[in-house]
Amino acid sequence: MKNKTIHKINSISEFHKLRNLPKPEHPLISLIDYTAIIHTPENDRISWLQTYYSIALKKDVPGKYRYGQQDYDFDDGLMSFFAPNQILNIEYVEKDITKEPSGWILLIHPDFLWNTPLAKTIKHYAFFNYSLTEALFLSEKEELTIANILKNIKQEYQSNIDKFSQSIILSQVELLLNYAERYYERQFITRNISNHEILSRLDEALNQYFNDENSNQGLPSVEFIADALNLSSNYLSSSLKSITGQSTQQHIHEKLITKAKEKLSTTELSVGEIAYALGFEHPQSFSKLFKTKTNLSPSEFRQSFN
Repeated sequence: MKNKTIHKINSISEFHKLRNLPKPEHPLISLIDYTAIIHTPENDRISWLQTYYSIALKKDVPGKYRYGQQDYDFDDGLMSFFAPNQILNIEYVEKDITKEPSGWILLIHPDFLWNTPLAKTIKHYAFFNYSLTEALFLSEKEELTIANILKNIKQEYQSNIDKFSQSIILSQVELLLNYAERYYERQFITRNISNHEILSRLDEALNQYFNDENSNQGLPSVEFIADALNLSSNYLSSSLKSITGQSTQQHIHEKLITKAKEKLSTTELSVGEIAYALGFEHPQSFSKLFKTKTNLSPSEFRQSFN
């Protein structure tokens, strides 16, 4: 297949035009009924860079779509979240005429949030940086709750706009995001087995990274470890926090300290040599982290074994 042109969509109006939809009723926010989108192989082979927030609730979308290199089914009710300036690749693969698509797509331009508290707090919702394969699956009851909030948003911006309109809409958006955060926490719990598999894979990846032959790579970053596990860094940290209460960075530090203790107690390497072997550029940084985590300097820890 030929390389696809990436369309940069600067406004909600442009998105409506691209998807052959009527003009939006509000320039900065729009709730689109998914049944209004006509799907064909031609208009579903699209790549775009969007400059707005997108929150989608979809169910029984016909065919399969490819986001990046991942095939994904929309058989169940699920939500996905996209922040501005992300590239979305959709490729229509096949059509199942037995399914009736349903759902909503909420588009919010950052200008609608300007100079409001949500403009800052929306960046704290980690799921805007999850990959699509880490979408939120909803029960029927949860799906109904989200759908009702979306309809309230649409009803408000379709009414006569007054000085209360924006704050009422934003309070509904924030309510939706808080419910999504709750439902993601439920998903982490109900998928406990797969989350513990993530923990096991993380431990394996860190053990492999800290092999002597890899010691010249420097300290492992959260992004590097997440890529090794084929997860987004935000989703990995959220999963780990639900299981252990610790972030990915904290797990990396724990593994560092464990490896450091092994080398301090079983080898005659100097503290500096151990620091470099673990990937630190400066021994002082290693010593500072070690003392923060153990209340002992590396030398004091080593002396406790003599």
